Amino acid sequence: MRLRLLSNWGSGTALAALMLSGCAGGSRPELPPASFVGANQQPSEQYIIGPLDTLNVFVWRNPELSAKVQVRPDGRITTPLVSDMPAVGKTPAMLADDMKIALAQYIKDPIVSVIVDNFSGTFSQQIRIVGATEKPASIPYRANMTVLDAMIAVGGLNQYAAGNRAKLIRYDRKTGKQTEYALKLSSLLKDGDPKANVMLQPGDVIIIPESMF
Repeated sequence: MRLRLLSNWGSGTALAALMLSGCAGGSRPELPPASFVGANQQPSEQYIIGPLDTLNVFVWRNPELSAKVQVRPDGRITTPLVSDMPAVGKTPAMLADDMKIALAQYIKDPIVSVIVDNFSGTFSQQIRIVGATEKPASIPYRANMTVLDAMIAVGGLNQYAAGNRAKLIRYDRKTGKQTEYALKLSSLLKDGDPKANVMLQPGDVIIIPESMF
């Protein structure tokens, strides 16, 4: 009986050691800290029009052809004389050039400007925050955005959040791979640890698990 207990104890100890070693070996890398106020503000990459963006299409000297339109879920817009023009995936300048070509069939040398009035952006330009937060959401990325900015936008952590077990998933468009990084949201939001604030990139996903206790 004693040998059996020792054997069971030894098996349990080995299993626990294996689980701990697995957790240690699978730990996620951490991102370098970002300052709370950036010293050098830099513009981000060009804005790409996304579904549900609101656009002002202005045709110079032709107000009857100008329009304020919302990009449909299928990624297209319709304005006077131009039907079902693809808009998603283009910059405002690219869309203006395409509108100019389409309108050239009806007016001579049209001058077109496209201004984004209400931003949603494509998924590749949004920050998505899910899990144990006050209001999970997708928010448009803006230049020099940090994880603190994103957490303020969604109202912070809820009472069940295991903030220091959160993770950030980042997709690298050059390599086609995604990497998971560790986040310490509780240290940032509850303890004010500046080292826990990190820079975000367009398309980042933040996942916040709930505490088991």
